[in-house]
Amino acid sequence: MEDSDIIALYWKRDETAVSETKKSYGNLLQSIAWKILKNHEDAEECENDTYVKTWNAIPPEKPNILSAFLSRITRNLSLDLYEKKNAEKRGGGEVPLMLEELAECIGDPKSFDAITSMTLKDILNRFLSTLTQDARIIFLRRYWFGDSVEEISKNYGYGKSKVKMSLLRSRNALKKILETEDLWYGA
Repeated sequence: MEDSDIIALYWKRDETAVSETKKSYGNLLQSIAWKILKNHEDAEECENDTYVKTWNAIPPEKPNILSAFLSRITRNLSLDLYEKKNAEKRGGGEVPLMLEELAECIGDPKSFDAITSMTLKDILNRFLSTLTQDARIIFLRRYWFGDSVEEISKNYGYGKSKVKMSLLRSRNALKKILETEDLWYGA
Protein backbone atom coordinates (compact mmCIF):
# COMPACT_ATOMS: atom_id res chain seq x y z
CA MET A 1 0.00 0.00 0.00
CA GLU A 2 1.28 3.47 -0.90
CA ASP A 3 2.03 6.06 1.80
CA SER A 4 -0.70 8.35 0.48
CA ASP A 5 -3.22 5.51 0.87
CA ILE A 6 -2.13 4.86 4.44
CA ILE A 7 -2.35 8.57 5.30
CA ALA A 8 -5.83 8.67 3.73
CA LEU A 9 -6.87 5.81 6.05
CA TYR A 10 -5.69 7.83 9.06
CA TRP A 11 -7.68 10.83 7.84
CA LYS A 12 -10.79 8.61 7.51
CA ARG A 13 -10.06 7.32 11.05
CA ASP A 14 -9.94 3.79 9.61
CA GLU A 15 -8.15 1.48 12.05
CA THR A 16 -6.59 -0.52 9.21
CA ALA A 17 -4.21 2.44 8.89
CA VAL A 18 -2.32 1.10 11.90
CA SER A 19 -2.01 -2.44 10.56
CA GLU A 20 -0.91 -1.12 7.14
CA THR A 21 1.65 1.13 8.84
CA LYS A 22 2.98 -1.82 10.80
CA LYS A 23 3.15 -3.95 7.66
CA SER A 24 5.06 -1.28 5.75
CA TYR A 25 7.26 0.21 8.49
CA GLY A 26 7.27 -2.13 11.49
CA ASN A 27 10.77 -3.47 10.81
CA LEU A 28 12.21 0.03 10.31
CA LEU A 29 10.66 1.30 13.56
CA GLN A 30 11.84 -1.77 15.49
CA SER A 31 15.35 -1.25 14.13
CA ILE A 32 15.47 2.40 15.16
CA ALA A 33 14.18 1.64 18.67
CA TRP A 34 16.49 -1.38 19.07
CA LYS A 35 19.60 0.61 18.18
CA ILE A 36 18.82 3.08 20.94
CA LEU A 37 17.38 0.80 23.61
CA LYS A 38 19.09 -2.59 22.99
CA ASN A 39 16.02 -4.29 24.47
CA HIS A 40 13.38 -6.10 22.41
CA GLU A 41 10.48 -5.44 24.77
CA ASP A 42 11.30 -1.74 25.01
CA ALA A 43 11.74 -1.51 21.24
CA GLU A 44 8.35 -3.15 20.73
CA GLU A 45 6.80 -0.75 23.24
CA CYS A 46 8.20 2.24 21.35
CA GLU A 47 6.99 0.82 18.05
CA ASN A 48 3.47 0.41 19.44
CA ASP A 49 3.57 3.87 21.03
CA THR A 50 4.55 5.23 17.62
CA TYR A 51 1.31 3.88 16.16
CA VAL A 52 -0.69 5.54 18.94
CA LYS A 53 1.10 8.88 18.50
CA THR A 54 0.64 8.65 14.74
CA TRP A 55 -3.08 7.92 15.16
CA ASN A 56 -3.39 10.99 17.39
CA ALA A 57 -1.28 13.19 15.08
CA ILE A 58 -2.94 12.37 11.73
CA PRO A 59 -5.12 14.38 11.29
CA PRO A 60 -4.36 17.31 11.59
CA GLU A 61 -0.81 16.49 10.42
CA LYS A 62 -0.37 15.33 6.84
CA PRO A 63 3.23 14.12 6.55
CA ASN A 64 5.00 14.48 3.21
CA ILE A 65 7.24 11.48 3.90
CA LEU A 66 5.54 8.93 6.14
CA SER A 67 8.71 6.95 6.86
CA ALA A 68 10.51 10.08 8.12
CA PHE A 69 7.47 11.10 10.19
CA LEU A 70 7.25 7.66 11.83
CA SER A 71 11.03 7.41 12.30
CA ARG A 72 11.14 10.76 14.10
CA ILE A 73 8.37 9.69 16.48
CA THR A 74 10.04 6.34 17.20
CA ARG A 75 13.43 7.93 17.70
CA ASN A 76 12.08 10.52 20.12
CA LEU A 77 10.07 7.92 22.07
CA SER A 78 13.12 5.66 22.25
CA LEU A 79 15.40 8.44 23.44
CA ASP A 80 12.84 9.45 26.08
CA LEU A 81 12.51 5.85 27.29
CA TYR A 82 16.28 5.43 27.27
CA GLU A 83 16.70 8.60 29.34
CA LYS A 84 14.03 7.45 31.79
CA LYS A 85 15.49 3.96 32.22
CA ASN A 86 19.08 5.11 32.46
CA ALA A 87 18.74 8.29 34.49
CA GLU A 88 20.88 6.84 37.26
CA LYS A 89 23.19 4.62 35.21
CA ARG A 90 25.24 6.75 32.86
CA GLY A 91 27.84 5.48 30.46
CA GLY A 92 28.40 2.17 28.73
CA GLY A 93 26.40 2.44 25.54
CA GLU A 94 26.09 4.12 22.19
CA VAL A 95 23.44 6.67 23.17
CA PRO A 96 25.46 8.45 25.88
CA LEU A 97 28.52 8.37 23.63
CA MET A 98 26.54 9.66 20.65
CA LEU A 99 24.99 12.48 22.69
CA GLU A 100 28.37 13.38 24.20
CA GLU A 101 29.88 13.62 20.71
CA LEU A 102 27.07 15.89 19.51
CA ALA A 103 27.28 18.06 22.62
CA GLU A 104 30.78 19.03 21.48
CA CYS A 105 29.30 20.91 18.54
CA ILE A 106 25.76 21.90 19.60
CA GLY A 107 26.31 22.58 23.29
CA ASP A 108 23.59 21.92 25.85
CA PRO A 109 20.28 21.28 24.04
CA LYS A 110 18.38 21.98 27.28
CA SER A 111 19.36 25.64 26.91
CA PHE A 112 17.48 25.94 23.60
CA ASP A 113 14.14 27.69 23.44
CA ALA A 114 11.49 26.96 20.76
CA ILE A 115 12.75 29.66 18.38
CA THR A 116 16.33 28.46 18.68
CA SER A 117 15.17 24.88 18.06
CA MET A 118 13.45 25.91 14.82
CA THR A 119 16.52 27.86 13.73
CA LEU A 120 18.75 24.92 14.61
CA LYS A 121 16.57 22.63 12.50
CA ASP A 122 16.98 24.94 9.49
CA ILE A 123 20.72 25.21 10.05
CA LEU A 124 21.06 21.42 10.35
CA ASN A 125 19.18 20.93 7.10
CA ARG A 126 21.40 23.46 5.33
CA PHE A 127 24.50 21.93 6.95
CA LEU A 128 23.56 18.42 5.78
CA SER A 129 23.10 19.68 2.24
CA THR A 130 26.74 20.90 2.23
CA LEU A 131 28.19 17.51 3.14
CA THR A 132 29.37 14.99 0.58
CA GLN A 133 27.13 11.97 0.18
CA ASP A 134 29.52 9.79 2.20
CA ALA A 135 29.81 12.35 5.02
CA ARG A 136 26.03 12.84 5.11
CA ILE A 137 25.42 9.07 5.29
CA ILE A 138 27.96 8.70 8.09
CA PHE A 139 26.59 11.69 10.04
CA LEU A 140 22.96 10.59 9.76
CA ARG A 141 23.67 6.93 10.47
CA ARG A 142 25.54 7.94 13.63
CA TYR A 143 23.42 10.76 14.99
CA TRP A 144 19.95 10.02 13.64
CA PHE A 145 19.85 6.23 13.47
CA GLY A 146 22.29 5.67 16.34
CA ASP A 147 24.61 3.28 14.50
CA SER A 148 27.98 2.61 16.08
CA VAL A 149 31.19 3.45 14.24
CA GLU A 150 31.69 -0.28 13.73
CA GLU A 151 28.21 -0.75 12.22
CA ILE A 152 28.68 2.16 9.82
CA SER A 153 32.09 0.85 8.81
CA LYS A 154 30.79 -2.68 8.22
CA ASN A 155 27.50 -1.75 6.51
CA TYR A 156 28.93 0.85 4.12
CA GLY A 157 32.41 -0.52 3.51
CA TYR A 158 34.21 2.45 5.08
CA GLY A 159 37.27 2.01 7.27
CA LYS A 160 36.72 2.83 10.95
CA SER A 161 39.27 5.63 10.74
CA LYS A 162 37.40 7.16 7.79
CA VAL A 163 34.14 7.06 9.76
CA LYS A 164 35.73 8.62 12.85
CA MET A 165 37.50 11.32 10.85
CA SER A 166 34.36 12.12 8.86
CA LEU A 167 32.35 12.46 12.08
CA LEU A 168 35.01 14.71 13.63
CA ARG A 169 35.17 16.94 10.56
CA SER A 170 31.38 17.14 10.35
CA ARG A 171 31.04 18.04 14.03
CA ASN A 172 33.73 20.70 13.69
CA ALA A 173 32.05 22.15 10.60
CA LEU A 174 28.67 22.17 12.35
CA LYS A 175 30.18 23.85 15.42
CA LYS A 176 31.73 26.54 13.22
CA ILE A 177 28.35 27.21 11.55
CA LEU A 178 26.61 27.41 14.94
CA GLU A 179 29.24 29.82 16.22
CA THR A 180 28.75 31.98 13.13
CA GLU A 181 24.97 31.96 13.68
CA ASP A 182 25.53 32.81 17.37
CA LEU A 183 23.90 29.52 18.43
CA TRP A 184 26.88 27.90 20.14
CA TYR A 185 26.08 27.31 23.80
CA GLY A 186 29.15 25.36 24.81
CA ALA A 187 32.04 26.21 27.01
